[in-house]
Amino acid sequence: MKLNDLMPNEGSKKARKRVGHGISAGQGKTCGRGTKGQASRAGKPVRLYLQGGNLPYFRHLPFVRGQGFTPPTQLAYSEVNLSQLTEFPAGTEITPEVLAEADMIRHADDLVVVLGRGELNVALKVRVQRVSKGAKAKIEAAGGSVEPF
Repeated sequence: MKLNDLMPNEGSKKARKRVGHGISAGQGKTCGRGTKGQASRAGKPVRLYLQGGNLPYFRHLPFVRGQGFTPPTQLAYSEVNLSQLTEFPAGTEITPEVLAEADMIRHADDLVVVLGRGELNVALKVRVQRVSKGAKAKIEAAGGSVEPF
């Protein structure tokens, strides 16, 4: 093999379209731009602001509702209150899987936070991603324990 034998793969290179080279070339006269109008002129100065009678994009933005900033690292937790945990018998280990089986959260792989609304009078072993300070105090006061998940 020699340097002059090297060729690009078949179909990997395509010749550019040469416009304005006569009627038989297929792209003569108007060169594929149509006739007249802003798009047929050189430079084609259509900017994003110009929208042909519609309210321009930048002026429309303040009217779009719900356009706040959402942090890409934000975590969504499924909330469970202590009042919901009273139906479990004493000594039960509360995990996301157990809560999903009891239809308290949608999926077993959801992040769970236990909040302190309600009273707890059974000792439970809670193993979830987050527990509020008030909920932790009430769980430990009832004789239960909170362990990291």
